[in-house]
Amino acid sequence: MAPSKRAKASAGRKVKDKWKAKEWYKIHAPRMFNEAEIGETPSAEPDYVLGRTAEVTVQDLTGDFSKMHIKLKFKVTSLDGYDAKTAFIGHDLTSDYVRRLTRRRKTKTDHVVDIVTKDGYTYRIKTMSIAERRIQSSQEDGMRRIIAETLVAIGQERTLSEIVKDIVSGDLAKELARACRIVIPVKRIEIRKSEVLVAGESEPESILPAAEPVAEEPAAEPVEEPVEETPAEAPAEE
Repeated sequence: MAPSKRAKASAGRKVKDKWKAKEWYKIHAPRMFNEAEIGETPSAEPDYVLGRTAEVTVQDLTGDFSKMHIKLKFKVTSLDGYDAKTAFIGHDLTSDYVRRLTRRRKTKTDHVVDIVTKDGYTYRIKTMSIAERRIQSSQEDGMRRIIAETLVAIGQERTLSEIVKDIVSGDLAKELARACRIVIPVKRIEIRKSEVLVAGESEPESILPAAEPVAEEPAAEPVEEPVEETPAEAPAEE
């Protein structure tokens, strides 16, 4: 092909902008977190959105500054138009928060426990115990045994949403710390990570308070402007 013809052929081709061809999809948290909007994601095809994951801190959802170190993880499971529906798949603690807890001259004991919740979810919980001093390996084994027994019993009594609520509030960590006192008093126990391994049959209930409806202010009654009276004309003198 002659050079002039090649130039005309290349000039006739239009460069397709792949970014402009993409649509934006709004990602919503599951019912457990009141289906709040947690972000957006672009995609050229709807099927590409399925399976994507999103992370958001508890502070972003609730406004609680003290929970900024807890990251919640969600996975897109279905689409409703341009709204992406997700499922809760686990949580994690920020790395800087974990580093602050595990400073020198402290003993950190990790443990992993798989439980089955009351509503049929297989849930993996990873705990982190912090002791102020060095402890013996037998004491560590004793703590792991008590933590495992306590978590398995809790799973039989509570649903996934109830357990996640206790993780976010810190109540589950306090409960485990109290149970471990018979072995050794630990400074604190953190639920450093969790993961949903097998989903149950029903969707977990909401763990956040429902948003209060905004009361509509009554419409103001129209104010009638005073009508200026025209002074009567004086009778003409005869």
